[in-house]
Amino acid sequence: MKYSIFPVFLIILVAGCTSTGNVVSMESVKSSDNVSVDYWGTLDNGTLFDTSEGRAPLEFTAGAGQMIKGFDDAVIGMKAGEQKQVRIEPEEAYGPYDTRAVIEVPIEQLQQAGIEPEKGQTLYMRGQPVKILDVNEQNVTIDANHQLAGKALNFRIKLLQINGK
Repeated sequence: MKYSIFPVFLIILVAGCTSTGNVVSMESVKSSDNVSVDYWGTLDNGTLFDTSEGRAPLEFTAGAGQMIKGFDDAVIGMKAGEQKQVRIEPEEAYGPYDTRAVIEVPIEQLQQAGIEPEKGQTLYMRGQPVKILDVNEQNVTIDANHQLAGKALNFRIKLLQINGK
């Protein structure tokens, strides 16, 4: 009688895929799973705007709204160890650029707060960064859009683990 090792190999492979030991789990990310990822974010021109490289992995709860929608959606369905590239349009990232968020403020209002405004300077208003676009004798033009508003974002995401699994 001739025996084949194929069924035994298949059983070991399947058992290994469901293990929570050193072998990668075949479970995929679902909404409300806590995950750890490494990521690299670039603009369409190749400029790197953010990365986890050299820092601790990014940890968040998938689907909980802690991340921009496109990034959140991208990790759903990924498996530990998987890597993917995704392009996120502005509507799924920081939104379109809003010209209504560019405002003029009397220069004396900033000076009374102890700020000597300069073009290109970043200030914080209500905890949010805003950029000074222009300064003249009477007014300061401030852009309250997020610095990535109106831009498509490209991410390389590597799912390190689904925490607790």
